[in-house]
Amino acid sequence: MSLFRTKNLDDMIANSRKPGGLAKVLGPFDLILMGIGAIVGTGIFVLTGTGAVTAGPALTLSFVVAAIACGFAALCYAEFASTVPVAGSIYTYTYATLGELAAWMIGWDLLLEYGLATSAVSVGWSGYFQSLISGFGINLPVELTAAPGAIPGVHTLINLPALCIMLVLTAMLSWGVRESARLNNIMVAIKVGVVLLFIFVGARHVEPANWKPFMPFGYNGMLSAAALVFFAFIGFDAVTSAAEEVKRPERDLPIGIIGSLAACTVLYVVVSAIMTGIVPYQQYLGVDHPVSLALKHAGENWFAGFVDLGAILGMTTVILVMAYGQTRIIFAMSRDGLLPKALSTVHPRFHTPFLATWMVGIVFGLIAAVVPLNVLTELINIGTLAAFSLVSIAVVIMRKKRPDLKRAFRCPGVPVIPALAVIFCVMLMTYLSWFTWVAFAVWLVLGLGIYFGYARSRSQLNKA
Repeated sequence: MSLFRTKNLDDMIANSRKPGGLAKVLGPFDLILMGIGAIVGTGIFVLTGTGAVTAGPALTLSFVVAAIACGFAALCYAEFASTVPVAGSIYTYTYATLGELAAWMIGWDLLLEYGLATSAVSVGWSGYFQSLISGFGINLPVELTAAPGAIPGVHTLINLPALCIMLVLTAMLSWGVRESARLNNIMVAIKVGVVLLFIFVGARHVEPANWKPFMPFGYNGMLSAAALVFFAFIGFDAVTSAAEEVKRPERDLPIGIIGSLAACTVLYVVVSAIMTGIVPYQQYLGVDHPVSLALKHAGENWFAGFVDLGAILGMTTVILVMAYGQTRIIFAMSRDGLLPKALSTVHPRFHTPFLATWMVGIVFGLIAAVVPLNVLTELINIGTLAAFSLVSIAVVIMRKKRPDLKRAFRCPGVPVIPALAVIFCVMLMTYLSWFTWVAFAVWLVLGLGIYFGYARSRSQLNKA
């Protein structure tokens, strides 16, 4: 049965190197900035406020805990990505270790995670964009500013800016990964500059008294915030989706994964410490622009516009990289026969999965336009934590099944490090709401139905 049969790794790597496939144009600097582009966005500009209300000044520790969980998983990702430089990220790795059914389910999980992440961030982008243009006296008709029911007591029809940004970035991705990477690099440089400027300006206004008590809600509050701000680190795994388009994947992928995660962790910890040092954590309740609030509280109103611009660019790169990652997962699943063949067709001129890219942009752009933000964010974290746990398990299995496989990067401390990754991820999952668990289970059951009703009979492995 193909259900539990794994794909041959050597064949997968050989197929990825055939002429006419994806163009190999990315280097280590592109990958680090791609990772930072996916990570630094909503987490630092929006979630820091919600996290501060949940954990108090101990939000800094919440980011450290979330980063540790991601760090353990990142080491496992780095081993797989450098050893099996094939598009599809954890979906591909799972196919090679745990079999087709597990691969389909994790791919189905990632479609939800990446897709809703782009939609959710598009909605956040829309809010900051409207705030920025309002400063110039430009206001959109209220009916076009939010999804129906998103604003209590206000009649809205569609979030037009959210849809537009998705379509614009989809066009960029469909034209070529090299061009998209250049745009991403420029925007990442600007938004990191804005964050560093906030650190420089804000550090002068910190009042240490605001850090007391440091942990007002105890360890439960700190861990609950860690489960929440884990969303801020989602994105480094998208780097692995670029494996087939990296010039030297065995060296560059580990650098991109670990380098981007380390840089973002430092930024998150420092920014959250400064924010809670300027403004008492209680005042962030209900605030969706916490960085701007901290600066206004410090009397640095002149810098608020720069923060809005940094937030817009930050969220733009998150959408760009997460949408990119999703299209490559769809590409890999289609190539394996689990999704329609047309989705893995590479454009002869742009060398991108053209149809898959536009499908992602249109579908999740429409979702961003008509679904409120609070609904979109429910399932993202639990899907990512499940994916991180699975790739950590897969590393141990691959060490047992293929000890002869050449590994350019080896995860240290196997099986201890992968086990710690699973423990940390499961621990954070227990702090998510019961509704999230139920909704996630429903999504997985739907995926099972599609697999047995469509994908299994069309699988390339099953035909073989």
